[in-house]
Amino acid sequence: MSDLTININGEHVTANVEPRLSLADFIRDHQRLTGTHLGCEHGVCGACTVLMNGEPVRSCITFAVVADGTEITTIEGFDDDEPMAQLRQAFHENHALQCGYCTPGMLVAARDIVTRLPDADEDRVRLELAGNLCRCTGYVGIVKAILSVLEQRCS
Repeated sequence: MSDLTININGEHVTANVEPRLSLADFIRDHQRLTGTHLGCEHGVCGACTVLMNGEPVRSCITFAVVADGTEITTIEGFDDDEPMAQLRQAFHENHALQCGYCTPGMLVAARDIVTRLPDADEDRVRLELAGNLCRCTGYVGIVKAILSVLEQRCS
């Protein structure tokens, strides 16, 4: 067992965990934050994307002990976040979700794009989303939503 001290969505958390426990399983099973979804569990689909110290990570392939001393933000931690509010509205307006399984990870990735790459064009948005899979929308609405938020933030 290993000691773990992290900040999740602004809340200080300490735990004693198995060294092989994934961050995704810790978030979902130990913290009951089920907005972080598990898809492939190989770091390929992006459904489990969270922010670690402000950077997107695949929580399914990140051991919880690696997160010791870090700040983790899950989809539940963006309630008062302006870029996320804009993205949620844009996803709604542009029909950027269907089944919703990829949506939490997709929104976290989209937030990273709009905050890190304010001048991104469609090709760059598509490149940045390459690690997040959606089996429903074909990405058209998702890309339109992100581009609309980029435009809104630049004006």
